[in-house]
Amino acid sequence: MDALQLIIFDMAGTTVRDEHEVEACFAQAAAATGLRASAARILAVQGQAKRAVFEQLWREQLGDSAPAAERMGRVDHSYQVFREVLEAHYRTAAVLPTEGCLELFAYLKSHGIRIALTTGFYREVTDLILHRLGWDVNLDAQRRGNRHAVIDLSISSDEVAEGRPAPLMIQKAMQVFGISDPRQVWNVGDTPSDLESGRRAGCARSLGLVNGTHTREQLAKCPNDGLLASLAELHQLLQAEVQLAHPA
Repeated sequence: MDALQLIIFDMAGTTVRDEHEVEACFAQAAAATGLRASAARILAVQGQAKRAVFEQLWREQLGDSAPAAERMGRVDHSYQVFREVLEAHYRTAAVLPTEGCLELFAYLKSHGIRIALTTGFYREVTDLILHRLGWDVNLDAQRRGNRHAVIDLSISSDEVAEGRPAPLMIQKAMQVFGISDPRQVWNVGDTPSDLESGRRAGCARSLGLVNGTHTREQLAKCPNDGLLASLAELHQLLQAEVQLAHPA
């Protein structure tokens, strides 16, 4: 615990409640724009940068022989419809933290452990979610929080060259806080791409949550350092490790 300086958290499904709403928004945009994508296929790419996912799925549907201009035109259209559907959802639906999230955040802040949120969303919708939760209070223009803020940093997928499963968002958070050793960082998420990004970054632990978009059985197939029922269980784990390191 003494070495732990930073925990990276995904947003939708990890720190923000998600009953597969993002998948439903994606499916609605795909159907409206002629993109064939099964529920299983959409679930498999959760956590990744959404525009990159549209590019991947349109390439699969059209084939490599399709003119690039045609493919990118379809990508642009699908992505724009998705943005409209997603933003409408987060403006009108309830936006709530996941079980144990706020209690865990308070615990981490009290122990000087930084909290960084990463996401496959783009900045506009990320800011919308943060605002609905009140987590944007005391964040500066770079979305870095002061000591009164709920979180210490927010990074969206369009602020790095490549989203998850690449480790760039984790590495950017480390750079912001001057952390050079990934063994001082834990990564927490509810999708295979979350777990993979933590592994690629070399985090001390890349932990999966099974009360988000994926079940325990689904995440168990991915390399991980533990699967947790909720952030409340992560809170308990951290408290237990503190007690072991500093017995009364």
